[in-house]
Amino acid sequence: MNNSINIASSAMLVELSIRSWTARKLDKRVSSEVDTAKGTKTRVINANKNLLAGTGVLDTIVKYAANARAWHNAQTLPWSDNGSRLLPVSNFVNYKEQLNVLEKNYNALVTKFLTAYPDLVSAAAFQLGDLFDRSEYPDASKIATKFSFNYSFFPVPTAGNFIIDTVEEAKREVQESCNRAYDERLNNAMREAWDRLHDCLIRMSERLAPATPRPLKDGTFTDVPVFRDSLVENALELTNLLTHFNLTNDNNLDLAKQELYQAIKNHDADSLRKNSQARETVKAKVDAILSKFD
Repeated sequence: MNNSINIASSAMLVELSIRSWTARKLDKRVSSEVDTAKGTKTRVINANKNLLAGTGVLDTIVKYAANARAWHNAQTLPWSDNGSRLLPVSNFVNYKEQLNVLEKNYNALVTKFLTAYPDLVSAAAFQLGDLFDRSEYPDASKIATKFSFNYSFFPVPTAGNFIIDTVEEAKREVQESCNRAYDERLNNAMREAWDRLHDCLIRMSERLAPATPRPLKDGTFTDVPVFRDSLVENALELTNLLTHFNLTNDNNLDLAKQELYQAIKNHDADSLRKNSQARETVKAKVDAILSKFD
């Protein structure tokens, strides 16, 4: 079955690249000193120092970039090994709006860092002691080039784009190979959608199960399970994403998504904590969906 034409009209490819300066530098002198002190016969140690040790400012940027990548992955499905991911057309507007916010906030963090950079270098001189070397700190203008937040959108190419002008038999072989590659990539993408649903159901089933009785401050015991508000929030968000991710119009995926939504739409985490009957009911419905998984 060749799904390339359908996918080309219902999804696009997106690549996201976020770069940040690490402020890490190989200290050859220290590396050599450690090797000598330990009596190694060849270079064994590579001592990397944090040029901005003790400041922690870069950590905020690095963490924000990691969260942005995680959000990007959650909103898309895998496609190829080069970083391209599948973005349903139906989710493009929401994706682009959120991406614009992430880019704006990231750039704001970088600007704040670059403004504080001279003071951070002075602070590092105190923190690093004899390891401080002013020549290892580029100007702020050069540091700025080490940060970037870039993304690109591409159409999903159809298998026919790769057909070469050659003999008919070769064309047929290339076409069949392209069709298999597309089907495999699409199957992998849809498998991730199913995996996300399965993981969500497993998590909910485990969290809603009665917990081992534990003592409370008043001396009584409770078996109410402990879980975060995000347990229900994430499940509801997933049901919305699965609407976009069902690129093959899989009736079973749509049914499972609808059943999960119906099971949790009238509940939040707090109501489930307080109402044991509600927990039992939702868990039973979740387990019923899980029972249909092969």
